[in-house]
Amino acid sequence: MAKEGQSAADKAAASWRTLGGDGLQIPFVAHMGFVLAQCADGHSEIGYAPLPEHQNSLGVTHGGALMTLLDVSMATAARSDTPRQGVVTIEMKTSFMQAASGPLVARGKLLHRTATLAFTQSTIYDAKGRACAMAVGTFKYLKEVSRSATLLQRAATGSNTE
Repeated sequence: MAKEGQSAADKAAASWRTLGGDGLQIPFVAHMGFVLAQCADGHSEIGYAPLPEHQNSLGVTHGGALMTLLDVSMATAARSDTPRQGVVTIEMKTSFMQAASGPLVARGKLLHRTATLAFTQSTIYDAKGRACAMAVGTFKYLKEVSRSATLLQRAATGSNTE
């Protein structure tokens, strides 16, 4: 439980320790302020209070922020039974149903799993319980999170020595 006086970023970061222990650090998720409320049995729930800088020119939450929330909630649902096994997004299809503003919640669900792939879906709801956006996605399970993260970082920097 969050302590009084703790910043929103600290609260968000603390909520993610339930998934993968203290080693799970996703800087962009922390930056967005996503708060993990549930992660178990093929389901996830993530709260998100969009900041003014997360809005588009119409004054509602930007579609890119919504897509990030959908992606993270599906990935979290995919990892819910095996939290130390990472995933990477293979594909994602998103549908926007109506403008999203105010506090939001994304509910992800693992639909099917194979040894290497997870098939997922997620829906974002506003404070009135209206569905604002939804997505389906496919994720690839990584064999070892720490080793995979190192390899991904090396690939990003162009270093391929092991």
